[in-house]
Amino acid sequence: MKKLLLLLLLPFTLLAQGPPNCVPTTIIINLDQYQNETSWNVKDTNGFVVASGSGYWSQPDYGVVIEQRCLPAGDLTFTMYDSYGDGLAGALWGGLDGSYYVVQCYDTLIHGTVPNFLHDTTHVLLSAPCPPIFGCMDSSYVEFNPRADTSDGSCSELIVFGCTDSTMYNYDSIANTMSLVPSCDYTLTLTDLIGDGWAASNLEVKQGDSVWNFTLDTAAYSQEYTINLKAPQPVSFKFSISQQAFQSAAHCGFKLTNPLGMTIIEVIPPFIQPLFKRTVPTYCGDYCIDKIFGCMDSIALNYVDTANTPTQCFYVLGCTSPAYLEYYTQGFVADTSDGSCETKAEWGCTDSTAFNYDTIANIDNGGCVPVILGCMESLAFNFNALANTPDTCIPLIYGCIDPTMFNFDVNANTDDGDCEPYVFGCTDSTMFNYNPLANSDNSSCIPFISGCTDPSMLNYNPSANTEDFSCIAYIYGCMDSTALNFDSLANTDNNSCVEIVMGCMDPNAYNYESTANVNDSISCLYDANCFTGPGNPYWLNDPCYAWVISVDDYCCENEWDTICQATYDYCEGNWVGPLLTRVQTKKELIMITDLLGRETKEIKNQLLFYIYNDGSVEKKTIKQK
Repeated sequence: MKKLLLLLLLPFTLLAQGPPNCVPTTIIINLDQYQNETSWNVKDTNGFVVASGSGYWSQPDYGVVIEQRCLPAGDLTFTMYDSYGDGLAGALWGGLDGSYYVVQCYDTLIHGTVPNFLHDTTHVLLSAPCPPIFGCMDSSYVEFNPRADTSDGSCSELIVFGCTDSTMYNYDSIANTMSLVPSCDYTLTLTDLIGDGWAASNLEVKQGDSVWNFTLDTAAYSQEYTINLKAPQPVSFKFSISQQAFQSAAHCGFKLTNPLGMTIIEVIPPFIQPLFKRTVPTYCGDYCIDKIFGCMDSIALNYVDTANTPTQCFYVLGCTSPAYLEYYTQGFVADTSDGSCETKAEWGCTDSTAFNYDTIANIDNGGCVPVILGCMESLAFNFNALANTPDTCIPLIYGCIDPTMFNFDVNANTDDGDCEPYVFGCTDSTMFNYNPLANSDNSSCIPFISGCTDPSMLNYNPSANTEDFSCIAYIYGCMDSTALNFDSLANTDNNSCVEIVMGCMDPNAYNYESTANVNDSISCLYDANCFTGPGNPYWLNDPCYAWVISVDDYCCENEWDTICQATYDYCEGNWVGPLLTRVQTKKELIMITDLLGRETKEIKNQLLFYIYNDGSVEKKTIKQK
């Protein structure tokens, strides 16, 4: 029993939320009057803290602290601390001693019995995680196990209690079980986690005038009592805890089981409420009750005190026939005749001032009609369908009789269905917002404002409300007339202007300008005035010669040696070996781009930009031979 209750002590969430192989553990601390001095921790074999607790200053004196953890399996060290050094020895200072317990799975592993300590250490060997409790977890079945935390599929027989005898007073057509409980002997079980008893705590069980009081003996873990309860009267439970026994009562619990073994009520420790009250139903014996017919009203003349199925009740002597005057004039309604009915009842209007007064009637039927004066002409304005006496008539005058309408007629008394509501708006037909449906001007007229109403156009007018078809589309381009790419049609500058750079754009010329974008053919010089060369005038217009003297000034300013000739042959494509040292020290080509900066290959008869590794850029046009 102790092991089962200790398992129920741990909430399902604790069992489910910890690491895969952790062990559910509960630390129960009965504090003394110096709550903030108490703390604890759990360390593994490496000295690392895996769990701890402190800061109990908010707890009341002698309060109960319940800490729930899921600890790793293995060798752990549990340590209690007291910052003052006197442990939980509250009795030394005029109070109560405290204590502590470590509960794991089904057992109390540690019970702190020495209250006076600076720190109290216990080595704890933790086993494998707690095994599951298999069973039926559905309380609507006979096989229901309230302690089960893992379903084993054993739920098979659904419980439907009630009387199955259709001739009985309390017959239940849905029931499949005749008797809820075969006897009235219930079992009351008292439990305690640590075996120190309930001290001064008391459990009161009450049903009607019957009262039972129970307390668990000191050092007892559980005790069972048999109580004979009546059915179907409810039974109440009252669990009272005295102040001096409050810390002990935290470990108390109890349950009530019916003769079928079903748990009616169960209070699982730790139980820390100072007062518990609850009422539950009880059933036993043959649940069917015979029908007893009779009047069930105790004030009736024919009342039957044992009846449970009602029949007609009789209460008053007198005239019982509504066909006689005495039935109504006796001042009450009789259900038992005493022979007093004599005068036949005549119903009608007994008010002599009424329109339909009946001189024969002796019982007013509530149908008196008063004299109603009014116009009885159906075509008149003031025709009164309820009138029974003629009066002055008023002719019909048709028109709009609604004063909130535009065409309200003060003389009309009959609506002609032609009322016109006020329609507010601009009534000036020359205005932009003229409303032909309006009959009441609200001073909202707006004049026509012509202009471009398209916000995507260059000349968009936000104030215009009337399109004049003057919109001008945006034309993007260079608007600088001095720029190379000046666009005379553009009306919006797009920052694309290119500055004009004049110069010789012939790469065969001696003064070829690589940055020029406008050719100045007049400035091109083809006589390099070189001192050396392969011949005159052939070399003056030879692109390879021009390239050689551009990369090696020595070939122009000194002599045309073997290196110059080798470089020339390389340009012509006739050199098969590596370039000589003087050429290799020159700059190297990295990339060729067009006018738009796009990388390209060498193309004849097109201006291209040659980018070198030294950061220089040359503009060249290779002529097609």
